[in-house]
Amino acid sequence: MSKVAIVTDSNSGITQERGKELGIFVLPMPFFIDGELYLEDITLSQSEFYEKLGADSDISTSQPSPGEVMDLWDKVLEEYDELVCIPMSSGLSSTCATAITLAAEYDGRVQVVDNQRISVTQEQSVLDAKKMANRGVAAKDIKAILEEDALDASIYIMVDTLKYLKKGGRVTAAGAAIGTVLGIKPVLQIHGEKLDAFAKTRGVKQAKKKMIAAVRKELEERFPDGDFGKHAYLQSAYTKDEEAALKWKEELMAEFPGMEFQQDPLSLSVACHIGAGALAVAWTHKIDD
Repeated sequence: MSKVAIVTDSNSGITQERGKELGIFVLPMPFFIDGELYLEDITLSQSEFYEKLGADSDISTSQPSPGEVMDLWDKVLEEYDELVCIPMSSGLSSTCATAITLAAEYDGRVQVVDNQRISVTQEQSVLDAKKMANRGVAAKDIKAILEEDALDASIYIMVDTLKYLKKGGRVTAAGAAIGTVLGIKPVLQIHGEKLDAFAKTRGVKQAKKKMIAAVRKELEERFPDGDFGKHAYLQSAYTKDEEAALKWKEELMAEFPGMEFQQDPLSLSVACHIGAGALAVAWTHKIDD
């Protein structure tokens, strides 16, 4: 039986410490802040990131160099026969395409999964892959199973401020100014390779209602027997505000009783585009279903 390792990146929300606990290898995502290179969860903590974001530092995301990716793979393959690499969605970054190109040099020992996920849904793919590897499933079969199930997940994110969407060119300066005065909280959706605007809401309370209704509608359509806990995981994520995140967690668990639940901070690659105070909810199909 082949010994299979699981590799992901920090966009999954899996920290270096948790990766070690789970036996998963996590490649840190690089950031440039005011021209200086930082690595998520190694030389840049969540708190340091938000300090710099709040100070209006110039922050840009990047991707690991091919050399850094191959160095990690080479190290892993000294101990394992094969590895499954699960990067963030190919539609949100070129990291996945780069990994697929590099994998061609490894004679099938490296299988790169493009299952078009990020944050908590990407994390669930990683956990599913680890379970399958532990059961002795071959790397190429893990890849096939995860890619077949790729679109059976969805994320909704409430953005607390329009400032960073304006910076990224997704909202005009005038639109951001008007939206701020009116207390607009945009809700975005990540499904597959797309990050799209989903709704404009007035205030946090309305945004939460909109996200809960959207998730409930998807679950009802996908799992008409109504036993959501049997078929899917419920997840949430947030940027910076842990107190608001705990309240959101309680609300979601009350709305969807009986579902296995996981909450994590959003990866910094997402956070730098939406800012602090964001709340997200997601569901992911259970592979074993």
